[in-house]
Amino acid sequence: MGSADPVPFLSLHPRTPILTCLDPATGLPAEIRERVKAMFYHAYDSYLENAFPYDELRPLTCDGHDTWGSFSLTLIDALDTLLILGNVSEFQRVVEVLQDNVDFDIDVNASVFETNIRDPSFMEGSFIRLHTLVVGGLLSAHLLSKKAGVEVEAGWPCSGPLLRMAEEAARKLLPAFQTPTGMPYGTVNLLHGVNPGETPVTCTAGIGTFIVEFATLSSLTGDPVFEEVARVALMRLWESRSDIGLVGNHIDVLTGKWVAQDAGIGAGVDSYFEYLVKGAILLQDKKLMAMFLEYNKAIRNYTHFDDWYLWVQMYKGTVSMPVFQSLEAYWPGLQSLIGDIDNAMRTFLNYYTVWKQFGGLPEFYNIPQGYTVEKREGYPLRPELIESAMYLYRATGDPTLLELGRDAVESIEKISKVECGFATIKDLRDHKLDNRMESFFLAETVKYLYLLFDPTNFIHNNGSTFDAVITPYGECILGAGGYIFNTEAHPIDPAALHCCRRLKEEQWEVEDLMREFYSLKRNRSRFQKKTMSSGPWEPPAGPEPPSSPENHDQAREKSAKQKIPLLSCPSQPFTSKLALLGQVFLDSS
Repeated sequence: MGSADPVPFLSLHPRTPILTCLDPATGLPAEIRERVKAMFYHAYDSYLENAFPYDELRPLTCDGHDTWGSFSLTLIDALDTLLILGNVSEFQRVVEVLQDNVDFDIDVNASVFETNIRDPSFMEGSFIRLHTLVVGGLLSAHLLSKKAGVEVEAGWPCSGPLLRMAEEAARKLLPAFQTPTGMPYGTVNLLHGVNPGETPVTCTAGIGTFIVEFATLSSLTGDPVFEEVARVALMRLWESRSDIGLVGNHIDVLTGKWVAQDAGIGAGVDSYFEYLVKGAILLQDKKLMAMFLEYNKAIRNYTHFDDWYLWVQMYKGTVSMPVFQSLEAYWPGLQSLIGDIDNAMRTFLNYYTVWKQFGGLPEFYNIPQGYTVEKREGYPLRPELIESAMYLYRATGDPTLLELGRDAVESIEKISKVECGFATIKDLRDHKLDNRMESFFLAETVKYLYLLFDPTNFIHNNGSTFDAVITPYGECILGAGGYIFNTEAHPIDPAALHCCRRLKEEQWEVEDLMREFYSLKRNRSRFQKKTMSSGPWEPPAGPEPPSSPENHDQAREKSAKQKIPLLSCPSQPFTSKLALLGQVFLDSS
């Protein structure tokens, strides 16, 4: 594993940096940030004027079309970007529009993956996109509502209209998980469930990209079914890996047999690996991280060549496709999340050379030939390389990453900008355009570009500021940073997962802490004597809090066996600071 220290530019690429002027002190990043904001509003206003309420904008004909189920997906996808850009009033307006207009009780086939986040493979269907885009977008907007000045209802963030919409959408997806393996079908009808003739073949990413949204939903609503089905799907994939530790591209969810046996890090697989890492961070789950690290070893052993990642046969490890796919450009950013900075930067620079060759990343790039692959020459304004640049710049401060951001802004403006938004680049060789602007352009590409050049954005909060919120289950802290982006770049506040817990063990642990504190306060000297002479302190006799004594004792015994305390904070050690009912306890107290 590489060092997390900044990587010297010259040690990785033997030339002088072009843009030493891209130091934040010069003001140039602010200038580019404003250009990015202008890009967003040119696209967003064009959608509202020409395409709403359709899913997406067709920028060459200045009209709209439905692509994933007629949910006004571009509006949902762009919602949290509005807040990141500081547009509170438009965020509030769009929240009201969505509450009044979005309906999931419709007779339409939806991709489970994209409804949850958004599957990059358009032909995979729309189930997972409904998950990642719609469920993820609504959850993110729900958790950001208070920050955006929306008047939230009593009990927020454990209740609210956007949370109820996210839950409704997610429940529409649950029938897809009713398979012998627990791995979901790729498509579900929102009104009737899984169609009788539905294909059982699903891509790996379509199975393994649920844990971020579904665990968040379970934590906020108290219904464990969402997290449970997501974990079962993850484990079935893990158990289906080959003897050399790789997974294929498509699997039969009824039999568990691999249909497409190409193993790599790109299309059809990508967000499975992404969600093992992000799920591990979000949930502080060591098992998920251990699973990814095992995969990472196999990926490096069999697919890694000269800082590129190829496609190989999952059982033999022999090369099947020596290509780089643009969707693989998320990988350096993912490497940065596990601290593997050196390898991440080397791979990023390989990908950046392809960008500079064409002014964008072609869908497929033949590595030995150094050129595009036939019928895969397009660039639909994907965000993955920019996403990696944002993560790596946060980790290293390397100015090369700002160069990529500047190049991306200039390329997109020069090649893709039209009167009604920004058009997909059909062919990077001659810059022909296609009549489509995918919603991820506003949700991801523009968002990551803006965050790359906005170091003080609330998303980058290091914990120095936060909001204390009173919920029906006690006080919780929100907005302290550490946001986890789902694969559609919708930020989830990890602290929110601890706001709505209904676990009695937590209540009992707090009660123990409170009894101990007040006993210390009343009898500090007597307590010190007792602990020195007669061993561990026992709670003094007195009125019990409102819980069963027998259950309370059993729960304490069970809690003592756990290695990780239930009341722990992922951003700092539990012992360094603890607030209970407004009182702060420090190590010295």
